Amino acid sequence: MYSPDVTIIVVPRERFQFAQESLESLYQNTHHPFSLIYVDNNSPVDLQDYLKTAAKEKGFQLLRSDRFLSPNQARNLGLNQANQQTPSKYIVFVDNDVIFAPGWLTALVNCAEETAATVVGSLVCQYRPVHTIVHCAGGEYMPTEDLAKFIQGVPSVPQTADIKGKWQVSEKTYFQNRSVAEVQDQLKRQPTGFVEFHSMLVRQDIFEQIGLLDEGFSCTKEYLDFCMLIARAGGTIYLEPASVVTFLTHPPAPSLKWSDLPYFMVRWSDAWERQSLLHFQKKWDLVENTYFVKRLQKLGRRRREEVIQPIVNQFNFLSTASRKWLEKRLVVLEKRLNHYVSERHKRGLAD
Repeated sequence: MYSPDVTIIVVPRERFQFAQESLESLYQNTHHPFSLIYVDNNSPVDLQDYLKTAAKEKGFQLLRSDRFLSPNQARNLGLNQANQQTPSKYIVFVDNDVIFAPGWLTALVNCAEETAATVVGSLVCQYRPVHTIVHCAGGEYMPTEDLAKFIQGVPSVPQTADIKGKWQVSEKTYFQNRSVAEVQDQLKRQPTGFVEFHSMLVRQDIFEQIGLLDEGFSCTKEYLDFCMLIARAGGTIYLEPASVVTFLTHPPAPSLKWSDLPYFMVRWSDAWERQSLLHFQKKWDLVENTYFVKRLQKLGRRRREEVIQPIVNQFNFLSTASRKWLEKRLVVLEKRLNHYVSERHKRGLAD
């Protein structure tokens, strides 16, 4: 029986409202043979019904969780399923809010075949019209000399009694928020420090060496952790700008649907974000620099953008001072609600 050399695993990123459009885009614009594993992460009933019908019509595997999973938990669910089947040469992780340009998968596979890369990332864009504004064209998290030391396990930070941590992370994403047309001549296939899970090809056999994705990352920095693992394992990471995708939920994103609110609240909860950042720092023995301090100070930013600010904007007849007062009060109330939602979700996992 013929087995495609690519297994695509689709997981939810933060909401469900673009899932149907994304899946239809995938089938319309993917010409390289593939098998598909779709992780339905406790989606609303209408999407659940659509996915059941689509799975029968298109012949993909549908895995449903009746509780909310983090993105890495969902990816591992799909990866475990893939590991139980005839192995594919490549696993491709994509999110459920991605629109694909024609030939996106062919370009990823060609890059992997021609460079022997362990991981290949697409050029990821943001906003509509699609494929016009860069979100991520690869990036770096350490200077070249520090990265070389990190790969060897040699501290790049002087070890003194006052300093905790062996390395410093400072994330730089190339060409973010620039128009594709403006930087087109600089977008070339090349090695890079990291790519993101919006659209990422991985050689399946690397998981035998590094294991499954780390579920200690519930909310953020899972892509950096994964790329750091690849670097430590001696693998290579490439950007392939001939593969283009756009994700639709970059802030300021389209209005959040009420049916997406329960998952969104858990996905971007203070608890998940704080735990992910602290886990990242501890796992890799990183210095608590401004990179971490600023992120921890901004806990709940995505919820403020998508939940609080739309409410405040409805009171545009108020003075600026009054709107700021209202926003502060709503943030306090929402923080309490988010804590309750997080604890309720945690108790549900324990039952």
